[in-house]
Amino acid sequence: MSQMQVFRIHRFGGPETLLHETASVPDPGPDDVLVKVAAAGLNPVDHKTRAGKYPLVRLDQLPYTLGRDCAGTVQEVVGPQDTVKAGQPVYAFVGQGQGTYAEYARVPREAVAPKPESLDLTTAAAVPLAALTAWQGLFDHGGLEAGQTVLIHAASGGVGHFAVQFAKARGAQVIATASGDAMGFVRELGADTVIDYRKQRFEREAPPVDMVFDLVGGETQARSWPLVREGGAFVSTLAEPSAREAEARGVRASRYTAQPDGAQLALIGRLIDAGKVRVHVSRVFDLAEMEAAQRALEAGHIRGKLVARW
Repeated sequence: MSQMQVFRIHRFGGPETLLHETASVPDPGPDDVLVKVAAAGLNPVDHKTRAGKYPLVRLDQLPYTLGRDCAGTVQEVVGPQDTVKAGQPVYAFVGQGQGTYAEYARVPREAVAPKPESLDLTTAAAVPLAALTAWQGLFDHGGLEAGQTVLIHAASGGVGHFAVQFAKARGAQVIATASGDAMGFVRELGADTVIDYRKQRFEREAPPVDMVFDLVGGETQARSWPLVREGGAFVSTLAEPSAREAEARGVRASRYTAQPDGAQLALIGRLIDAGKVRVHVSRVFDLAEMEAAQRALEAGHIRGKLVARW
C-alpha cells in the first residue's frame, strides 16, 4: 500500500505533539473521492483537538490526523464521474476524522465542490470550514433575510470576515465588532457600522438587531441579549445561548456546528467568482513551519485565515 506524508498526534498537548510522519494513503469508499491536497486551512478546531479540548476526538482515537478543510485535485473517484471527475480542482470541508494535514484526503462526495475559478488552490483552502460556518449560522440557523440587521462579533476573523460579506450580499444591514487596525479591514468588507469593542460598550452603541451572530462567547454573549428584537435570532458557534433569556425575550436561540455541504460551497464559490466575496489569507505556512503555524493559530486575533501548503 502506498504511503503519504501526514501531520498527526499520538497524544494531546502543545504544538510539539504534532508529528510529521508517514501513513497509508486512504482508500476511498463508494461515496468518496480521494483528493491530492495542495493546501489545508488552519482552524481553531485544530489546536483544540490537538490539546484534547475537542470532545469529539478522544484518546482512544489516536493517532489522529488533524485538519478539517482543504483544496486540491481529485486523484480518484469511486463510482460515476458525473459531478466530480479525476483531475478536477476542488475544495472541501471534510467529515470528522478524515484529516487534511495530509498529502491525500478521503472526502465524502457530497462535501466536495469545484474550486472557485478566481482563486488559486492555496487561497481556496482558506474557504470551506470558515465560509460554511458563516453561511449556515446566518441563513440556516439565523434565517437572516434582506432588509434585516445583524450584529456580528469577531468580524475580522476567519468566520467573521465571511459572515460580513455574506450578510451584505444577502441585502442585510451589518453591525460589526472589531478593534484597532481590524476596524478598517471590516469596513472594507462592507460592514455598515463597526464598533471598537475595546473602547466602546457595543450594547450601548448598536441599534436593535434581528440577529446576533456570536463568535466570541462568554461576557460578550451575555451582553448581547438586550440588542435582539422580539422574534429575532441569537446564534452562537461557541456556548449554548441561555434558553431562559431566549424565552423571556421571545428570541430563537441556538448553538451549532458546521456541517460539510458541497452544494453550499459551490454557491459560495460562485459569489467569490462574481467578486461579491473576497478571501483574506493573512499568512501561508510551508511544511517546515507547521509548529510555528500552530502557535500562530493558537495565539488568535488573526485577520482572515491561515493556510498551510504542501
